[in-house]
Amino acid sequence: MRLKSDFTTITLALIPVAIVINIVVGNIVQVVLKLPIYLDSIGTVLVAVLAGPLAGAVTGALSNIIWGILFSNPTIMPFAITAFCIGLVAGWLAGRGILKNILATIVGGLLTGAVAAIVSAPIAAYIFGGITGSGTDWLVAFFQATGANILQAATLQGLISDPLDKTISFLVVWIILRGMSQRYLSHFPRANNVIRS
Repeated sequence: MRLKSDFTTITLALIPVAIVINIVVGNIVQVVLKLPIYLDSIGTVLVAVLAGPLAGAVTGALSNIIWGILFSNPTIMPFAITAFCIGLVAGWLAGRGILKNILATIVGGLLTGAVAAIVSAPIAAYIFGGITGSGTDWLVAFFQATGANILQAATLQGLISDPLDKTISFLVVWIILRGMSQRYLSHFPRANNVIRS
């Protein structure tokens, strides 16, 4: 059964590390620096690539839930749905070899970002009125000022921020993977996603 073979000991050891990466980097970028990107999916993408879509999806969702609890930040928790989808898409794309070269990695980031934008927009619009307290709020306000309704503004903001954000995240993961030895990578259940022949 593939599910059991993906959730190996090494995967279960990587997931908490990836969750910490997501929370720490995401908190610095969104809360401290208030940048119009997130960078809270690096760990999710890393797990998705090395251990499959479901492991990545679980990592993403748990990151948002734990982040919301630890930092008393209820606005981050509903986006666990988006983080789950990011893990699924990243893992699926990785299974198609998207992390084996840099151009394909960029395309993977753009595609994952587009999916994240579409999934996030209704959450941002209908649960939070488009204002989540992150550095992307000014983009939502800008689009509303030009006549867009809240869903349109949240979607446009997402289609600008998310593809850029996920492309950066995918490139960071690509760099991390290039720094890991082939021997170490071979221990992961989806090593064939990144092992260079």
